[in-house]
Amino acid sequence: MTSAEAVREAARIMGSQAELARQLNIRTPTVNQWCSGIRPVPAARAVHIEALTGGQISRHQLCPSFPWGAEAA
Repeated sequence: MTSAEAVREAARIMGSQAELARQLNIRTPTVNQWCSGIRPVPAARAVHIEALTGGQISRHQLCPSFPWGAEAA
């Protein structure tokens, strides 16, 4: 699963891109850019999305290039 696919799945779990954006307190176009792969998901947002989805979408899926380290695995 790519990062963009992971965000799309997170938005599906949350009900919509707009609802995911609302829960993250950001603008919907930002979520749309993540879903399109135009912008990467920041690590801090990946952690928040992981929490919002109850771990169904992991920070590793959302931000695979970030060096999470063993403690975050």
